[in-house]
Amino acid sequence: MQTITKHLVLLALTLSMQLIHAQDTIPSIENQKSIELLEQAKANIQEEEKQQLKIEVEAINKKLDDKDITLQEAEKLKMDAAKKAALNIENRIAIVDNKIALLKRNGEEYDLNELEDNEKQIILRIGKDDDNSESIFYFGDKENDKPKIRKYDRRTSSDFVLAFGLNNAIIEGENLNDSPYKFGGSRFLEMGWAWKTRIFDNTNFMRVKYGVSLQINGLKPTDNNYFVQQGNQTVLENFPYELRKAKLSVSNLVFPVHLEFGPSKKIEKDDYMRYSTDNKFKIGLGGYGGFNIGTRQKLKYDIDGERTKEKQKRGFNTTNLVYGVSGYIAFDDTALYVKYDLSPIFNNQAIKQNNISVGVRFDMD
Repeated sequence: MQTITKHLVLLALTLSMQLIHAQDTIPSIENQKSIELLEQAKANIQEEEKQQLKIEVEAINKKLDDKDITLQEAEKLKMDAAKKAALNIENRIAIVDNKIALLKRNGEEYDLNELEDNEKQIILRIGKDDDNSESIFYFGDKENDKPKIRKYDRRTSSDFVLAFGLNNAIIEGENLNDSPYKFGGSRFLEMGWAWKTRIFDNTNFMRVKYGVSLQINGLKPTDNNYFVQQGNQTVLENFPYELRKAKLSVSNLVFPVHLEFGPSKKIEKDDYMRYSTDNKFKIGLGGYGGFNIGTRQKLKYDIDGERTKEKQKRGFNTTNLVYGVSGYIAFDDTALYVKYDLSPIFNNQAIKQNNISVGVRFDMD
């Protein structure tokens, strides 16, 4: 009986040692990398929470400076924010510690990378910005998986700019009614990117809008004419065949700057403040400067019943440096747009011609 008991005790001790050994399994190389990343995540938690706390304190101080809250209310809000940050640190570190323990306990038999994305990610959602982009804290194993912290006051925004409409030329000594270019057929196109920055701290009534744009100005001559370069002069001559199309396109890369005026709506939350010009009227006045990046003439005509296309890429004596004035009147993202080149279309001409455009403009964020 004693012999049986000794065998049972030895068996129990052996099983216990195996269990202890299984719990202390050395992690695989991949799991060790994951553990190191999680340890690094733990080291970053406090700094991230401090940054978020700093933003909240700045928002509280702003409200105090604007006299929206009292000093006592400000101190209470700061204390609550500090408590929240401390609890966030405690909870987030606990989550990471659990993941580390999970990897260490299971060793090579367990791989976090095989879990579903919603299981291997640790996400703390903070909320949404006024542009509906979520601000989150996220832990992952990629360099780009960094926490996004919402900025309290974002003074600069950006828009994609698209404009198009009618184009023509104001010719020295003549009125627009006598233009040798087709009104409906001559058009312009502008595409670019613009940034808008609020000028004053506590009002958004005036903004400066600046950017870069590609402007393509087209001119279609009337009366079967086309452009001919004669030395340093560019003139219109009658084409020897019946033209189906004649168009001169001048492409300019310009850098517009406008002062924009108009009301806006102030959006103020606990941890961020924005000014919105959605569904508001606005007026922009300014100008642009840049340089010519290409000029070409496209001709389409018939010879003996055969359709012919011809593209002529040359200077046509067009101005290399271009500059002008422009303005727009807008509601929301749509504007009536006018621009006028102070620089002449062609250099050293006997009669000066300046490009003018009228159309619609869309500033899309």
